[in-house]
Amino acid sequence: MAIGLVGRKVGMTRIFTDAGETVPVTVIEVLPNRVTQVKGKDKDGYRAVQVTYGTRRPSLFSKALTGHYVRANVAPGKGLVEFRLADSDKTEVAAGAEFKADLFKEGEKVDVTGTTIGKGFAGVMKRHNFGGLPASHGVSVSHRSPGSIGQRQTPGRVFKGRRMSGHMGVVRRTTENLKVVQVDLERNLLLVRGAVAGSEGGQVIVRASLKAARRAQRKTVAPSKIGKAPSKDPAKAGKK
Repeated sequence: MAIGLVGRKVGMTRIFTDAGETVPVTVIEVLPNRVTQVKGKDKDGYRAVQVTYGTRRPSLFSKALTGHYVRANVAPGKGLVEFRLADSDKTEVAAGAEFKADLFKEGEKVDVTGTTIGKGFAGVMKRHNFGGLPASHGVSVSHRSPGSIGQRQTPGRVFKGRRMSGHMGVVRRTTENLKVVQVDLERNLLLVRGAVAGSEGGQVIVRASLKAARRAQRKTVAPSKIGKAPSKDPAKAGKK
């Protein structure tokens, strides 16, 4: 996994291309991400880059966490996020370095992770897209009920994983293969085509697309033998 950026979802808007086409985009504010620690395989058992973002009053941190920021000579931020690095990754970063919006280029494919909007307690029709019971005569006050959830005395319980009503939303979701439409370095903004999970003001993590990287590594195998082109003469084409 390559290094990414931690940002804040501002909202959605649209931009117009030179041809007059409208493109729906999500605006992500990416303040400079400051490197607080670089983890190595010899000491920590894995390779990773730890970053912080934003600002927060130092009085809100414990002494241990304050010392962690002082050791890296970095201003305290809102939180700490790690980006794991593969053993084959040759990225060399030092504590105190900064990553800005220009880490990604226009036209690049990215994966954006966010926390979905909370919907509270939801029924099975909204939460799991159930069809509900028939809306006809004979069905009384149970049109949106889930139906049967079990059997009889045997097994005498509800199986785990049964889709039922409950809390909906507030889960991490990643939207893959989104195209970076525009990078505004002066205002620390990334414009990404399409929708991103989460509410306005929520934290999002932008990483390079995994599928795009795997697709680029695929090897296309050319055919080893090229067959003869079929004859255009109908008399010769009919002969075997």
